[in-house]
Parts: sequence; structure tokens; C-alpha cells
Amino acid sequence: MHGTMVAAVLHRAGVLQVDEVPIPQIPPDGVLVRIRAVGICGSDVHFYQDGRLGPFVVEKPFILGHESAGEIVEVGPEAKALKVGTRVAIEPGIVCRKCRLCLSGRYNLCPNVDFLSAPPVDGVMCEYVAVPEQFAFPIPDSFSFRDGAMMEPLSVGVQAVLRARLRPGATVAILGGGPIGLVTLAAARAAGAGKTIVAERIPLRIETAKAFGASRVVDVEKESIAEVVAEETGGAMADYVFECAGSVPTASMATDLAGRAATVAFVGWPGQREFPIKVEDVIDRELDLVGVNRYANTYPTAIALVADGRVDVSALVTHAFPLERVREAFDFVIEHKAETIKVVVEP
Repeated sequence: MHGTMVAAVLHRAGVLQVDEVPIPQIPPDGVLVRIRAVGICGSDVHFYQDGRLGPFVVEKPFILGHESAGEIVEVGPEAKALKVGTRVAIEPGIVCRKCRLCLSGRYNLCPNVDFLSAPPVDGVMCEYVAVPEQFAFPIPDSFSFRDGAMMEPLSVGVQAVLRARLRPGATVAILGGGPIGLVTLAAARAAGAGKTIVAERIPLRIETAKAFGASRVVDVEKESIAEVVAEETGGAMADYVFECAGSVPTASMATDLAGRAATVAFVGWPGQREFPIKVEDVIDRELDLVGVNRYANTYPTAIALVADGRVDVSALVTHAFPLERVREAFDFVIEHKAETIKVVVEP
């Protein structure tokens, strides 16, 4: 397909425009996807507000967005598995598929990854996206395109649970009840977690965590999460702690909630590279600390969890905007945090 399309292009911090850009050309083993829904991630908001996130800096205009679903409109000559009309969720980490890490199965750590919407790589908040076919995963007709876009954040939750090697029946504490905390809760429950305790301060997210099946949700404005975990476990503390808030205070306190031989998984990205952790507690309790970097081989699991009715992602999407109102959508996320969980842009 040739011609132009419209896209949400971030020129620099605070300057987000709907521009006309060329339709991307598909690789021989690729597919062209007509995008129908794109979730706004916290990383997108960082780029919009600050022009950077960690080592990724907006130095030239690029297209935002990496949580997406749509339908295939064109197939490359070497693409064998997919066909025109297939509804798909797109995995945004396009890796080399040749290096040691890719071949070992941990392709999320590929040093040559092109992650869609990590500048300078264009994202998916546009009309059409071209990707190798193995990064486009068919979704059932029972899925809305909004559901399909939520396979990306749900994959983070699945990866977190897999990295932590969660045991059925274990007690889980989750710091943060935003989108990533909620999908981690959903994935933990699907994996057989016992008690699940979520810490949050925003009322909408507290209620949503309850709806997602948390055993107890702690309003941190009123209660101490450490005291509640101690109460719920008879002082033994949690077997697994998932830091999903991405804040320095919660990352620093994560080990406080962990019992002996527990696992602490860092899922959210804190606002700074370094922060204090009580290393004596890590040694004394023999804690395992794990990092969670996106996901690998999780999209089929995420899709199956939703298709089987074990996870309902529809409650994550609280608002939707058309692409021509994309700047309004971003401003709404920033100005109405208490009213939103996930905002979707629909080209």
C-alpha cells in the first residue's frame, strides 16, 4: 500500500500534533496492520511532558504509542501464517531474532531491539503499522480492539509472575493499583496466588482492584501497607512483593513487606536510577530480587487468559478519544488521573 496516513507525532516535549506521514512499507516477512485502538502508557506521557524517559530522549519528531490492536490489510510475500482480515494484537518489541538472547528465548533483552515508540523508533498511534508477522498475534472475534490493545500491559503482568516464579497459594503484596498493578494482580490470581494485597491511594483504582479480586486493598492514605501485610500473614509477611507503582518511595520499601525466602519483583520504573534498599534485610531473609523488563513469549498466554474468561481487561479502559483529539487525550490523562485507569486512542 502506498500513500499517506495521519499519525500522532511528538515534535518535542509538549508539542504533539496530528501530522500526515507516509504509510510504512512492509518487510517481506511482514504484515501491514490497520490500527484500531492504542492505549496511552505512562511512558508515552513522560515523553509528552518531559521529552525523555530514562535513556530515551526525544531529539526529533516521532510517533507515540505501543499498546495496540487492529486488522491486517496487506501481507508480505514471505509471510506464511497470517492473512488479510485477521484481527491482531501487536507486540511492540521488534528484535533481531538472531542474537544469543533471542535464540535462548529471552528476546526481551535483545541488545538490538527496536521498541515501537521508544525514540527515535516510531510507535503505533497512527492509521497503519508494518511489523514482522511473528509480532502480530491473532485475537478472537470475542475481543474488542480495545481488549486487544490491553494484551501489551497484561503481558507485563504475566512476565512479572513468570519472573517471580510464583507458587500457587502464596501470599502476594502489590504496590500500586494502576494499570500495571492491576494486570499483575490478574496474572497472579490466574497463576493460583492465595491472598493478594494491593496498596493504592486513588479511589477508582481501589475499587477496580477489588473488582479484580484482590483479597484486600489498602488505602495508603488511611492505613499502613506494612501493618496490613503483617496482620494478614500473622507477621510472616508476603511471599511475593511486586513493585508496580514505579516510585522511589515504594521501590525503597518493597523489601519491608517481604518475608523470609520471599521474592521481590521490580516492575515499575522509578523516577531515578538509584535509591536505598535495606541490603541487610535482603541477606538476612535471603530474599530474591528480580527485575521485569517488558515480556517474552507472553502474548499467547495473555490472549488465552482473556479468551478463557480468567481475566477481564475491559474494565481497564475508562476513556477513549479519536486520533484527531490525541492531544486532548494526553492532557486528560495528566489532568484527570483520579478518573482514569487506561485511556485509549482510536484512529
